[in-house]
Amino acid sequence: MDRFARGQFHVGYEARVDVNALRQKRIANAHRKREEAQLDALLMWKDENVRYLTDLRPQLIAGKTTALNGALLIADHPPILFCSGGERDRADRTMPWIMEIHTIPIIEERSLIQGFVRAILSPVLEKHGLMRARIGMDEANTSLVHFISKYLPEVRIEDGDTPMQQARRIKLPEEIAMLEEATALADAVTASGVAAISEGVRECDVAGEAMRTLFRLGGEYAHVMTPFVASGEHMSPPHRISSDKLIRNGDLVFIDIGANWNGYFGDVARTAICGKPSRQQQEIFTAVYEALRAGIAKMRPGCANQDAAQAIIQTAEKYNLGKRFLSLFIGHGVGIGANEPPYIGETLPGAPVYEFQPGMVFAVEPLIWVEGVRGGGGVRLEEMVLITDGDAHVMSRAPFEEKLLLT
Repeated sequence: MDRFARGQFHVGYEARVDVNALRQKRIANAHRKREEAQLDALLMWKDENVRYLTDLRPQLIAGKTTALNGALLIADHPPILFCSGGERDRADRTMPWIMEIHTIPIIEERSLIQGFVRAILSPVLEKHGLMRARIGMDEANTSLVHFISKYLPEVRIEDGDTPMQQARRIKLPEEIAMLEEATALADAVTASGVAAISEGVRECDVAGEAMRTLFRLGGEYAHVMTPFVASGEHMSPPHRISSDKLIRNGDLVFIDIGANWNGYFGDVARTAICGKPSRQQQEIFTAVYEALRAGIAKMRPGCANQDAAQAIIQTAEKYNLGKRFLSLFIGHGVGIGANEPPYIGETLPGAPVYEFQPGMVFAVEPLIWVEGVRGGGGVRLEEMVLITDGDAHVMSRAPFEEKLLLT
């Protein structure tokens, strides 16, 4: 596939992504991982897993992820959709690839969950011969697990999220094309935010201009539910919201909003300056910039996530900043999930080592902050990176603030 964003529309004058073929390939991926896990079915509730299997683009309600829609994947049958009543009529009329749909309540109120398991889920499992099945589930309300145990005592609930993570880890060529489009949109969103920076503008004004571009260009939503614009001392330590703080001369301004397009995420972030930077701000920015470049250089087959993390930290240490990273991973997988395994630079217990494989896509985002710097001493830069057979391909193209780079 092309390594650039060819265009969002389905057109007649050139071949673009065949979404029907992509859908079937994703389902085949999920079936392979289901079979490897020796599961009879996958019952999914996470937004990204439901979308991966069904292509449902639902209305999302804040704080209700995993409670609104579900999908059941079984052998020799198209994915079965469990959806909110608000989606049902549209799904019936516009999603002909879904052959079986069931309306469900929000999976939250105990009595409604009981009714769902007893009157909807149980008959579906009986119809498809799954009353004694090993079913993998990703996330679930505790009451849902309780009532499955009560009404379906011979059904075994197993880990279904890991097989789905494995199915989604290596992106298909068509998915990479989608990610290129999402990244192009994220670049535009970032550019709009940077262009809005000036003295007397609030962080929320910058976020508003960026979000206007997101929706004007057909994006679905931002990478994060809380668009992240932090200025000046709000970046040391980072305040991961967009507030009413006024941007002032000498403030660093960080923008991390990104974009979702057609179910796939572009996650791009930049730090800019309002006015003229100080020498210390330039040193921090240059340390992050060089560390990012060093980490990306290690993102190739034969190297692992720990190699990239080590390169990032060692490069920052040249500026005596190797111990000033935000206490969070330095990079994460991205695709139909906004933030998904594998991770780069995760230091918490249980963090696995992954070798980079062609088709993996990461958002690499080192963040260093130093307290007590006038105008803020916090910098993060984030790139979308595709692992190839050779050097990594950087999907994002948003420019870096040249005034912040030491020459």
